[in-house]
Amino acid sequence: MTGNYGVTFLNTPNYTIYSNPGGFVMKGAEYSGTIKMESLRQRHGEIAMKALSTTAGGAGTAGYAMVPIFVDPRVIDQTRKYTPLVELVPRVTNQGMFADYNIITAKGGGVTAIEDAALSETNTTFDRQSTAIKFLYAIGRVTGPAIAAMPAWSLGGLSPAGGATGAFNDQNATNAKQMEVLVKTREIRELEESLIVNGDASSDATQFSGIVKLMSTTNTVDKNTSALALNDIDLSVRYAFDDGGRPNLAVCSSGVFQDLLGLLTAKIGYLQSTDSVFWGFTTIVLNTMVGKIPVIPSMYLSNVSGSKAIYFLDMSVVEMRVLQDLTFEDLAKTNDSEKFMLKIYECFLIKSTPFCSSITEISA
Repeated sequence: MTGNYGVTFLNTPNYTIYSNPGGFVMKGAEYSGTIKMESLRQRHGEIAMKALSTTAGGAGTAGYAMVPIFVDPRVIDQTRKYTPLVELVPRVTNQGMFADYNIITAKGGGVTAIEDAALSETNTTFDRQSTAIKFLYAIGRVTGPAIAAMPAWSLGGLSPAGGATGAFNDQNATNAKQMEVLVKTREIRELEESLIVNGDASSDATQFSGIVKLMSTTNTVDKNTSALALNDIDLSVRYAFDDGGRPNLAVCSSGVFQDLLGLLTAKIGYLQSTDSVFWGFTTIVLNTMVGKIPVIPSMYLSNVSGSKAIYFLDMSVVEMRVLQDLTFEDLAKTNDSEKFMLKIYECFLIKSTPFCSSITEISA
C-alpha cells in the first residue's frame, strides 16, 4: 500500500486533507494539515508524471521495451568484389561440351619468280584447339520461418552499372528467399571473375584457366622485382604488336593502377591522365603504338611486391564461351526449407596469346 500511496500523494504526510468541496471545518489531532488539489497536481507534473523517456518501461530484448528497433533497410555487403571482366569479356554461345576453334600456326608464304617460272604451291599449317566447358554453381537454402519472418530488404550494390568501374545498383528483396538468391547471384559472378583472372585447370580440373595461367610467360616483360617504368609499357605492347596483336584493354592490380597514375601524372603534369572510354566508364588511358588502351584494376590480382602485374589483352581473341548462362533452379524440398541453385556452364578463352602481352613481377 505504501507504494500506491506514494504514487498518488508523493511526500504528502498521512491524514492530510487535500479535498474539501463543502468547506467543512475539520478538527482533531488525527489531521495533519491541508494541501490544495492544484498544488498536488503541480507536484505530480514536476515529479511523478514527468515526460515519457526512452528508458521507461524496462529493458527490452535489444534496448528498452517501449522503444522499437528500427534497422536500416539497406544491407551492406562488406565482402563485395567488383567484377569488371564479367562485364567486359564478350560472351559467345557454344554448342557441345568443348569450345573448339582452329588456328593457323604457319604459312608457306608468297614467293618471287622469273617470267613463266614453274609455280609450286606452299603449305599452310592448321591446328585445332579445344577447351572443356566447366560448371559453376552457387547453392542456397532458406528455412520456412525465415521466409515468414524476414521483412523486405535492399541489398546494396548487386552488380556494377556503367561498365567496369561504375557505381553499384541496389536490388530489392521482398522476402528471405529473394535476398538469398541475390547474394548467391553475387557469389557466382565473383567466382566467375576470380576464374577469369586466376583460374588454373592444371591444378584444379573443375576450373577453366584464366588470364594469368593462359598468358604465362608469353610476351612478358619480367621486372624481376623492380619498379614499373613507362618504357616497360611500350616494350610490352610492342611484343604483342610484333606478333600480330592489337591490345585494346589492360587489366592490372590496384597497386599497379596506382603506380601508373603516379607515373602518368609526373609525366604529363597538369594534363588529365584519365579519360572516358567507349565501354562507358572513366579510367587511365595509355597512349601506345596501337592506340589508346584503357586500364582497369582487378581486385583479384596480387598487390604483393614482386608479384604485381599488368596484362594487355587483344579483346578480338578473348571470349567467354557459354553453353548455358546464369540459370536459377529449385532443388528437392527437404524439411521446412527451400533449397535452390544458380549455375553457369562456360569456359574462358584467349584464342591467340601472342596477340597479348604482360608486365610481371613488379615491385612496390
